[in-house]
Amino acid sequence: MIDNNENHEEIKSKSQFKREMIALQEMGEELVRLNAEQLAKLPLTDELRDAVLAARGMHARGARYRQMQYIGRLMREVDPAPIQEALDTVRNRHNRATALLHRLEKWRDQLIAGDHEALEEVFAAFPDADRQHLRQLVRNAQKEYEAGKPPKTSRELFRYLRELQEEAQKKQHTEGKQKSQDSVPVE
Repeated sequence: MIDNNENHEEIKSKSQFKREMIALQEMGEELVRLNAEQLAKLPLTDELRDAVLAARGMHARGARYRQMQYIGRLMREVDPAPIQEALDTVRNRHNRATALLHRLEKWRDQLIAGDHEALEEVFAAFPDADRQHLRQLVRNAQKEYEAGKPPKTSRELFRYLRELQEEAQKKQHTEGKQKSQDSVPVE
């Protein structure tokens, strides 16, 4: 008896094939929404990159629809896994940046509310922070809040926290580069 299941590829249903094509087309739509810097970092073929850039300039509904169909067809010809991974990285970077801003806003609000634990958290997170300047900003923001004035100092406090965060990230980035350079053996 002959076994027909040997070396037999899985046959996809028409519905499964359509779902995969729609997913690729949606990925193409996501590519069109990226900015130029993000798009440059993605592993795309030249033809696909040109099609994505062309779709950005199309505003007529029919033309844009046809271009998105074309991008979907081009997506079928490439391996979507590396593109999906790069898109996930771009999304994650955005989500991480948003989470950092939310954390800074939370600290600002806690500092203005008089939470001393939050002040210690900020000092622990940013040991290079100017403690006197930070406390002065907190005091002024508290006075503004109590007086019902516009939150000018509150904004200054947030900007200062954001500057501290950026400095810490730069420092961490440069230290990471130095460690990787130090670990490379010199012949």
